[in-house]
Amino acid sequence: MEHVTSLPILDLSHLDGSAEQQQAFLDRLSQSAREVGFFYLINHGVDPALSAGVQQLSRRFFALPDEEKERVAMIHSPHFRGYNRAGSEITRSQPDWREQFDIGAEREALPLAPGEAGWKRLQGPNLWPEALPELQRELQAWQQQMTRMSLRLLRAFAEALSLPGDAFDGLYGEKPNEHVKLIRYPGRTGDESGQGVGAHKDSGFLSFLLQDNQRGLQVEVEPDRWVDALPLPGAFVVNIGELLELATNGYLRATVHRVISPATGSDRLSIAFFLGAQLDGAVPVYQLNEQLSQLAHGPASHPLNPLLREVGWNYLKGRLRSHPDVAARWYGDLLTQKIDQPIEQPSSNRSHKEPSL
Repeated sequence: MEHVTSLPILDLSHLDGSAEQQQAFLDRLSQSAREVGFFYLINHGVDPALSAGVQQLSRRFFALPDEEKERVAMIHSPHFRGYNRAGSEITRSQPDWREQFDIGAEREALPLAPGEAGWKRLQGPNLWPEALPELQRELQAWQQQMTRMSLRLLRAFAEALSLPGDAFDGLYGEKPNEHVKLIRYPGRTGDESGQGVGAHKDSGFLSFLLQDNQRGLQVEVEPDRWVDALPLPGAFVVNIGELLELATNGYLRATVHRVISPATGSDRLSIAFFLGAQLDGAVPVYQLNEQLSQLAHGPASHPLNPLLREVGWNYLKGRLRSHPDVAARWYGDLLTQKIDQPIEQPSSNRSHKEPSL
């Protein structure tokens, strides 16, 4: 691998170009996702006016009085939707200094019988602020465009891996696990913790980040060597999640990243979109060709936080660790048992590496 000093830039419009342009894009996509696990995506087709509108509405949401934001606090949602004030979410046992608002796919809660799998509680409606009704309309429109674009990119990944273009489609069905997070990082002084969000990997398939003009995101391209993912106007920062690493038996790379808090007197706004498989899915290991298989050495996992092929359990495990207050209110029955043990399968192919928190 070359000595990485910045993230590669990929142009999604090249998929509409000549056969040579398409193949060059696929080759660069495979290389970037394997060697770095992060890249910028430009000319992606998501309406820039819609993205700008969502950014403006996000700032208006975070500027609401605290009592209005607390009306839609995540503690009220068994589906882990809603607002969290700074310091509420935990990464590697330390609080993240960011306030945020989470939404998922807008669906009715599943009827649950006693003994039903705990992850089924994750499906349900979002919480929306009455003081900013336009936020729901704009966020859902943006979410739809992001889903279309991200599925197109995922199909390009399949082609880049010499798989059928629809190889990953079965993991999505009619209910992909879409997740949007509005995030504001308040400024911090030098004697305060600089953990905007602690070092972690994302748990889904693909993540997309819309940044403002404030730096802060850093990618661990090599052990203990971090590269800044500086804001690039009009681009999304894209990274590979653990489930895509798992599905390719470690050929693709889910990379550790973190956010450093901005300086006092400023703040940082970002909007994240996460594409994950449907909650009732299970992630297979796709059979890669011989050339690629030789470079696939199994996904990185950790014995205290193992990767699980069952999508719903894998997602719930992360939510319970990150939001202990919500977990205590709505999932107390699961907290009394070791959630990893009964659902871990021998096929998990774990190695003793970086935790994903």
